[in-house]
Amino acid sequence: MHIKRAVGEKGQVVVPKDIREHLGLRPGTNVIFEVTGKDVVIKAEKDPKDFVEDFCNVVPKSKRKKLGIKKIKQLLDEQYEEELIR
Repeated sequence: MHIKRAVGEKGQVVVPKDIREHLGLRPGTNVIFEVTGKDVVIKAEKDPKDFVEDFCNVVPKSKRKKLGIKKIKQLLDEQYEEELIR
């Protein structure tokens, strides 16, 4: 889908209704701007619970340990802290 829109004086662009509906964007929805070279991709921000669910589904259920959300968050926080130290 390609739709052309002009950038306004304040640097704003209106996201067309068809695209808002397709992405499920409603007033107050956060979006992510991903810039690669001279291209910009706009994505609806994922719910953190959905992100964790997607993350957990990478490993087949047969090989997964039962972890609660708190334990998963703790593990992710520890990994993030390790990355900051490096």
